[in-house]
Amino acid sequence: MNLHDAVRAAFAPAGVLAHTVDEFHPRDAQTEMALAVADTIAARGVLVAEAGTGVGKTYAYLVPALLSGERVLLSTATKTLQDQLYGRDLPRLIESLGLPLRTALLKGRASYLCLHRMELARQDGAATSPFVAHALARVERWAQQTRRGDLAELPGLDERSPVIPLVTSTRDNCLGSNCPRFRDCHVNLARREALAADVVVINHHLFFADLAVRESGMAELLPSVRTVIFDEAHQLNETGVQFLGRQLSTAQVLDFCRDLLACGLQQARGLADWNQLTGAVERSARDLRLCVGKAPAGGLRLSWNDVAPERVDGAMWAAALGRLRQAGEEARQALDHVDELGPDFLRLAERARALVAQADFFLAARAPDAVRWVEVGQQLRLVESPLDIAEAVQSRLLAPREGEGGGRAWVFTSATLGDDERMTWFTEPCGLQDARVLRVDSPFDYARQAAVYVPRPFPKPAEPQHTEEVAALVARLAPLLGGRTLVLTTTLRALRTLAERLPQLLPSDSGLQVLSQGQSPKRELLERFRWGAEPGQPGCVLVASASFWEGVDIPGEALQLVVIDKLPFPPPNDPLVQARSKRLEEAGRSAFNDYYVPEAAVALKQGAGRLIRRESDQGVLVICDTRLLSMGYGRRLLAALPPMRRLASEPEVQDTLRGFTTAATTISG
Repeated sequence: MNLHDAVRAAFAPAGVLAHTVDEFHPRDAQTEMALAVADTIAARGVLVAEAGTGVGKTYAYLVPALLSGERVLLSTATKTLQDQLYGRDLPRLIESLGLPLRTALLKGRASYLCLHRMELARQDGAATSPFVAHALARVERWAQQTRRGDLAELPGLDERSPVIPLVTSTRDNCLGSNCPRFRDCHVNLARREALAADVVVINHHLFFADLAVRESGMAELLPSVRTVIFDEAHQLNETGVQFLGRQLSTAQVLDFCRDLLACGLQQARGLADWNQLTGAVERSARDLRLCVGKAPAGGLRLSWNDVAPERVDGAMWAAALGRLRQAGEEARQALDHVDELGPDFLRLAERARALVAQADFFLAARAPDAVRWVEVGQQLRLVESPLDIAEAVQSRLLAPREGEGGGRAWVFTSATLGDDERMTWFTEPCGLQDARVLRVDSPFDYARQAAVYVPRPFPKPAEPQHTEEVAALVARLAPLLGGRTLVLTTTLRALRTLAERLPQLLPSDSGLQVLSQGQSPKRELLERFRWGAEPGQPGCVLVASASFWEGVDIPGEALQLVVIDKLPFPPPNDPLVQARSKRLEEAGRSAFNDYYVPEAAVALKQGAGRLIRRESDQGVLVICDTRLLSMGYGRRLLAALPPMRRLASEPEVQDTLRGFTTAATTISG
């Protein structure tokens, strides 16, 4: 039986999945996608597949990949989905299909405990505060029992904990085979397991980090893989450009200084003036940061098309960057005299050389086909990157390589890949215009399950009272559901305003709690939000931006109202957006129609996708932007949304929301 027929049999009503997976039921859209993946694997082709929410795309690509008998690499955008694939979906399917396959999970080195760094943290007194000391002690106890060293296994460790940089390594400070704990290294163990596995689960950051610097161990793994699948592929381009360019950050420089001072004083005291050397590097990094001045909360990006970034004095900037280069060079010279003392000094010397090289790079003019900018926050980050990943995909992924036989199959999938038939929003910047394109629609009955409302009249997004009116609308609607409301904003400023105003505007007897992004880790916020939907618990309104627009799965009655403050167009003053727009205009195309609108359509579709997650869900989507109704492009953006029914007035919305609570009460009674 060929792969196509084996996959069709597996998804059949009386097939193996129906008999072994409790929640499985045949879906035509899922089978269609699975067969397309099977054909792509068999032909060593390239497939771009958009699968609407509810299609079951995970099984649609996993089943043919597993049945193919080929080595498979699965890449996701988030560690959460990575853990779900490895810990739940893969074991379940491998057991159901009765296949003797080995799987492995491979993350970036920052996800794993570094035993050497942990020991250094204790020796050099890096745990200065009682809180950090307590966290370090917890890590040390856990280190005695963990096999994999994946920090995600340590209960209660906040991903923002200051102890994490102390007990993990980076590409800069890893000692590699010279490390005294190399034999026990958790990163190397994960890589060895990946090399021996039939199916390896990684993430996009790891994939592109390796593509850029050949650092993650993927250089050995990829040649033996015959099928590569990217889930959440809509994030590929933005992830890729982060790694395919050059970066220099003051945080990176200060990390170097901390390690240099600690090693110098512990292992080479008196052989150089380590305090003076590190002080010079630190001062030059801080002087560079001071050149840019204050940044608003949330930071900003400054275009850098000339000698210095915009709004920055050119002579002052060049001098500060030159001093950083000189301080790095003096540190390198000192380290070259002591590098025989051990691997720590060898690595520090390499880091000093890299610092000098990066400073030289940014002192020179940018490449003509790249974009350069500075990110300003508490720290400073200098960045030069390509405008997209098209050239890298064509030349470094899809191009056949010597000794790789018949090549490999590539599958790119997501729930949102564009708003036109060829999905050019995704395929153009990723160099995939020649790929087979497939769109399979969601099986959900959106006309019955969901409705969309655009309030009118309503202030325009640019008017100062707009956010206040959004808050007032949410304060009127959320109490009708007892919370169960997610408010998605396009800016951090709107997020802060809404989080401040909503508690003041909500009726005092509503008992609703307002949660906002940033007050707790994302996972805790979502757990608290779900808990608020339980009987007898205070309901919640969650106000969020950025990462909450996607990857948030709150099925059932816990979420029944999603409010989007305005259309999510790309920020026009962002240097990367400006450079991409300029390239389109120079090619005789419309930057607005060919870039801004497709970007907004995909982001809007992602945000709306938070509402309906299961076939039994019901909800209302409110978009507080009258441009959807008044501007010509509004029809295109509305067409990108799932086919929800339209509500014309706020009383209609209120009646619909009351209907949800009445239905829930009737069912529970």
